[in-house]
Amino acid sequence: MTRAPLARAAVAGPVVWLSAIALSLAGTASAQRPVPTDDPGHPHYIYPDSTVTVNDQCPVRGGSLNPLYRPVYVNGRPVGFC
Repeated sequence: MTRAPLARAAVAGPVVWLSAIALSLAGTASAQRPVPTDDPGHPHYIYPDSTVTVNDQCPVRGGSLNPLYRPVYVNGRPVGFC
């Protein structure tokens, strides 16, 4: 009788982690679209609320923006990250 709770816990652990990962990915800002710029390697992004990122490169590493990360809004304007 002691094995059943342990077996359920062993199965529930990975299920909980997979559910958490799926929910975190579902909450990402995936509806943004790249806006054409002079440098095709570093586009600005437009979000569903029709705002466009103020930057075209990551302020942390200087690389291109990652569309899977949610922007941080500064003075009502989105700042994208890598």
